[in-house]
Amino acid sequence: MSNRLNTTPNDLRAFWMPFTANRQFKKEPRLFVGAKDMHYTTHDGRQVLDATAGLWCVNAGHCRPKITEAIREQAGELDYAPAFQLGHPKAFELANRLVDIAPEGLNHVLYTNSGSESVDTALKVALAYHRVKGNGSRFRLIGRERGYHGVNFGGISVGGIVANRKMFGTLLTGVDHMPHTHQPGKNAFTRGEPEHGGDLASELERIVTLHDASTIAAVIVEPVAGSTGVLIPPKGYLQKLRDICTRHGILLIFDEVITGFGRMGTPFAAQYYGVTPDIMTTAKGLTNGVIPMGAVLVSSEIHDAFMSGPEHMIEFFHGYTYSGNPIAAAAGLATLETYKEEGLFDRARDMAPYWEDGLHSLKDLPNVIDIRNIGMIGAIELDPIAGEPTKRAFSAFLKAYENGLLIRTTGDIIAMSPPLIAEKHHIDEIFGKLREILKSNI
Repeated sequence: MSNRLNTTPNDLRAFWMPFTANRQFKKEPRLFVGAKDMHYTTHDGRQVLDATAGLWCVNAGHCRPKITEAIREQAGELDYAPAFQLGHPKAFELANRLVDIAPEGLNHVLYTNSGSESVDTALKVALAYHRVKGNGSRFRLIGRERGYHGVNFGGISVGGIVANRKMFGTLLTGVDHMPHTHQPGKNAFTRGEPEHGGDLASELERIVTLHDASTIAAVIVEPVAGSTGVLIPPKGYLQKLRDICTRHGILLIFDEVITGFGRMGTPFAAQYYGVTPDIMTTAKGLTNGVIPMGAVLVSSEIHDAFMSGPEHMIEFFHGYTYSGNPIAAAAGLATLETYKEEGLFDRARDMAPYWEDGLHSLKDLPNVIDIRNIGMIGAIELDPIAGEPTKRAFSAFLKAYENGLLIRTTGDIIAMSPPLIAEKHHIDEIFGKLREILKSNI
């Protein structure tokens, strides 16, 4: 009892929580007070196995020594340095390390503080690039239905999740959307990349014809659409998008905020699929979720287009107070070192088949209408309760928490992405507990 009194706030009213059923939560709070490796510790002393890497971000596991020590040392040495017209060594070092593991040709880095800021930065880079190249008529941005690109105005404009858009007016003008690739009738229970749906990339060609290529600046997609419920691109789909963009002089942006840093068994999904974008957004796993930080990687062609005019003039009027923050940069460097020293990207690749088998072992359970996976990502789609959408999956989330398991839900889909340090016995525990929960016919 004393532990609960010492760690539970006495008033929960002031914090308006993000993406949360606030009234339900504050009646029965779920509070974490500690974490280590694969587990969280709750305010009442229970251990909860993390099957979601926090929010897709704690790829190296929780409270890893190299990362926490790097933060301590940096905070005592240089806490903050202005990002405008000044710098500090670790920001440059981290940019070099990112370029080293990025797809070939993505040679320059702009820093942000989140995935949402990375997306808005990428969109602004794309628009400004065409302007400096003398193609200012290219103002249109093309996203995709069910796409998630953060919650800033640019991201929700190109995004395609209705609940994230409907409250906020007209958003950016000149935006269009390709159809999503989810075809459960044809691809249900697929292991890996679906066979059907690659031709949906041709819808981009239709949009280009509708608006004319001379008006389109960029296309943005998640290689794997994570937050909408793990929609995996059909075979050949991403390459077709790349080919169409190249043919029409349109920039291709990959939003790798979720898929970056080993989630697919490669540094980035671009390498997994063998398709290189012109711009790539990152965040989350960049610092293992410990310190807010994002990074946008761009091609040399894009970067060099801005490097003209008088040398004393600012080339690109964009940035943030905390771009390349010293403590965040230190955390990023230590995170990349942890990934490398422990071989976590290769580990994810090697563990993926075991993860796939465990996930698909749940196919026979009540109300399971689809299962899909790629790398160390998985989703279980449930049949919605008539008239009560999202309730079935949310009930599973609450039961999982009660039983010492953290999962994530979106709509009536359970999404999972465990830390890349997961052992086979952790995977067995995840799917063993899920089996018991789903067997209860929630």
